[in-house]
Amino acid sequence: MDTLISIGALESFLIAICVLILGLVINKHVTVFRKFSIPEPIVGGLVIACIITALHLSGIQIEFDLPLQNTLMLMFFSTVGLAASFKQLAKGGAKVFVFLVVASIYIVIQNGVGVGMATMLGLEPLMGLIAGSITLSGGHGTGAAWAQTFTESFGLEHTMEIAMAAATFGLVMGGIIGSPVGKRLISKNDLSKTYSDKEPEQSNVVTFIETKIERVTAQKVMANLFLIMLCVTGAKYLHQYINSLAIDWLMIPDFVYALFIGVIITNTCDVVKANPVDTETTDILGTVSLYLFLAMALMNLKLWNIFDLAVPFLLILLTQSVILALFSYFVTYRVMGKNYDAAVISAGHCGFGLGATPTAVMNMGTLVNEYGPSPQAFVVIPIVGAFFIDMVNLVILQGFISIIG
Repeated sequence: MDTLISIGALESFLIAICVLILGLVINKHVTVFRKFSIPEPIVGGLVIACIITALHLSGIQIEFDLPLQNTLMLMFFSTVGLAASFKQLAKGGAKVFVFLVVASIYIVIQNGVGVGMATMLGLEPLMGLIAGSITLSGGHGTGAAWAQTFTESFGLEHTMEIAMAAATFGLVMGGIIGSPVGKRLISKNDLSKTYSDKEPEQSNVVTFIETKIERVTAQKVMANLFLIMLCVTGAKYLHQYINSLAIDWLMIPDFVYALFIGVIITNTCDVVKANPVDTETTDILGTVSLYLFLAMALMNLKLWNIFDLAVPFLLILLTQSVILALFSYFVTYRVMGKNYDAAVISAGHCGFGLGATPTAVMNMGTLVNEYGPSPQAFVVIPIVGAFFIDMVNLVILQGFISIIG
């Protein structure tokens, strides 16, 4: 007979923090996790999930009480919206808009591949979206959020476990294929020689975006926390109102509303020349919210439920990796200008198209350390990957869900 151990809300919250600390300690001592930019809550959370799985197999069931999990998710997506200033997008120049279009087109392809292969392999078509842009272009945070929505709205099982596995796979593969794609483009087209001959004046340019150093104060935290909670509360009531309309084809998760309320607030402030959003403070609050949300999500993983699905999803994810490598090599490179910057951007596209912006930066960093700086790439990729691709991804996903849901 199984033994059930229920852990209270306060104790569960403390364990979630311990999961983050565990991941931090492991990442500090394991080079491969740092190399592929595996987030601390994923590392610590997977260790806890494995321990819980072992306890389950021995007849001990662990049940956590995590009432803040959904609120933390909404807080994270609120910070994504608050950081998405269209004025910042315009500062990046025409190349930012061009790459945003390229990345958006690829998201449609990515979801088409995921849904198509899931159908061929006898899986629920919506599960193909989890092996598509939900986890690959979206990352762990978006994957966990949509997994929760798919379970609640469509009754799909084991979505959280699959989403976390797919997002982790994407992070690793994005780091593996990115640099080889960029190096192949540079060597085949002799771009390192072209770069050094034609653009020597850029040899000493800093390759990362220059950011203003700001001090986080209690006043800034309170002001930005107010805006975040305004987004969270607004999302709750807006979600309830839209659901009350009973529009069958309109099934928008609550975190989408939080993100877009944040977008409206920050861009309205830009128009009226008010500046209540402090980017550094918002980024810190968003990171803490995301990490705690992911830690809580992974604490509830039931890894024993996904063993039968491992092979089909592995086939889909491997196919996605090959297609993104080909797309970056033949499409991204050509559209972005067929030059050295385009090659570095292509390597970055492999990173955040399968993993996350830090993976993209890692890929590009490997290339610029060997061949020379690419200031344009380090402007284009972070602006698109960190802020605006999430909004595009949500719109495209809503379209796919309305068609196949």
